[in-house]
Amino acid sequence: MQSFTNAVNRLSRALAVVASVLLAASVLVLCYMVMRRYVGYSSYWEMEVAIYFAVGATFLASPYTLQTGGHVAVDLWTGLLPGRTKRLGQILLALVGMAVCLYLAWIGLGLTIEAFASGERTNSMWKPPRWPMFATMPIGMGLTALQYVCEIMALAAPTGVGEPVGHGGAGHGQGHGQEQPGVLS
Repeated sequence: MQSFTNAVNRLSRALAVVASVLLAASVLVLCYMVMRRYVGYSSYWEMEVAIYFAVGATFLASPYTLQTGGHVAVDLWTGLLPGRTKRLGQILLALVGMAVCLYLAWIGLGLTIEAFASGERTNSMWKPPRWPMFATMPIGMGLTALQYVCEIMALAAPTGVGEPVGHGGAGHGQGHGQEQPGVLS
């Protein structure tokens, strides 16, 4: 169980690094586009690349965001529940979150396969294939679902053995005691 959680956490951190690089690249491409247009040249690929990178960064960063408690949580009603009922409420919320992520991963996989098989491209002048952008959805949402599995295992563990990865508990939003200090350590 712990080795599974460690593997998912490492993969989430690796995707967070990839997402960070994609986001930085998106900003650099947009800056390049602005400077190029400022001096009178036109642009045709820059905006699309920036959008692809930003969308990819959003989906690929999702598992790490859940792992570190940085997501928008529904803690209000579970915070009002007493002891064991609170834990059950947190597990229920994690199951709902996991189901949503699995659904999005399934839809994203279908979009990716369909776009790849048909050779679907954008309608822009540059016309890049759409499947690479679509592929970030099943990857990111699939790993976020696995991160929810880790959270559910931590919540279901006997009291004192583990703390939830994302929802509620002491230290919410601070890595829940499972992370080392630092952003991506």
